[in-house]
Amino acid sequence: MKVVTVTLNPALDLTVRSDHLQIGQVNQGQDMQLNPAGKGVNVASILADWGLRVTVTGLLGEENSETFERLFAKKGIADHFIRIPGSTRLGLKIVDEARQETTDINLKGIQVAPPQVESLRKKVLTLAETHDLFVLAGSLPPGAPEDLYFTLIRDLKALGKKVVLDTSGRPLELGLKARPTAVKPNLHELSQLTQKTLSTPEDALDAVKSLQGLEWLVVSMGEQGALFFHEGEAVHAIPPRVVVKSTVGAGDAMVAGLVAALHEGLEVQEAARLATAFSAGSIQQIGANLPEANVLQELQSHVQVVTLASGRV
Repeated sequence: MKVVTVTLNPALDLTVRSDHLQIGQVNQGQDMQLNPAGKGVNVASILADWGLRVTVTGLLGEENSETFERLFAKKGIADHFIRIPGSTRLGLKIVDEARQETTDINLKGIQVAPPQVESLRKKVLTLAETHDLFVLAGSLPPGAPEDLYFTLIRDLKALGKKVVLDTSGRPLELGLKARPTAVKPNLHELSQLTQKTLSTPEDALDAVKSLQGLEWLVVSMGEQGALFFHEGEAVHAIPPRVVVKSTVGAGDAMVAGLVAALHEGLEVQEAARLATAFSAGSIQQIGANLPEANVLQELQSHVQVVTLASGRV
C-alpha cells in the first residue's frame, strides 16, 4: 500500500521544556527543539519509521522549507509539497514535564489563494494514479474553502481510494458528508460535531450513534484511551501508563497506527491495540517518531482492549 498524507497547514513546532511553568512570570527553560510538523507531516514521519512507503503533499512556505526537506530526506519520504510564497507558520509548545502538561500556541498559517488551492487539488489527483490511501489531516490555512476536504474526499472516493480524515470544526462536519473511509476525532472535536458535552467513554459511545455510514471511526480520549468502531464492532482500547514527555502529536500517532493497521488488514481489536501503542510510544518523546520495535511490542502487549456491547455507526 502506498500512502499519501496531505497537510495544507504545516507548522514548525518549537518545543520548550519549562518545568513548573508559572503563567505571567519569568520561567526557566530546560531545553528546546525545532521540529517540522503539521498533522499530515507527523503521520508520514511515523509511518516511515514503521516501514511504509509514504508521500507527502500540501502547501509549504518556500522561505523556511529546509527543515522539512531534511526530515523527508532522512526518512525516505517522497516530497510532493507545493511551495508557496511566505514562511510556514510556527507553533509554540511549552512542555511542563513535572506536571505532565503541554501548552500549545498555534498560529493561523499562510494566506492562500484559489490558484494555489487548485494546484493542490490537481496534485492530489495526480498522486491518486499511483497511490492507494490518502490521509487528509490538520486545519485549513486562511483562504482555503471550508469544503476543501469534502471535495478531495469525494474525488478520491470516486477513484476508489481509501481516505482517512483527521480535522476539526466545520471542515470535519463537511468532510463527513463525503463519507471518508476513516475518521479520528478526539473527544473535544466529537463534542463540537454532535453539539453535546462529552467527557467520558460512555458519553462518546452514545454520541457516535448520530454518525452513520463510516467504515472506521476512532475517538481518541487522551489518558482514557480510545474507542474504535468498525463494521458493527466496537472496542475500548486503554493504554498502559507511561512517562509523558509531550502529548503533542499523540492523535497523529494514533492515525498513523490506524493506517498501519489498514495496511496489515487487521481486525478491530488488533487495530486498536496497534494504534494505541503508536500513540503511547509517541508521548514518551518529543517529535513525531516511533520508539524502537521492542518498546512498541511491549506497549502493544500492555494495551487493554475491551469489547463494547454495541458498535454500529
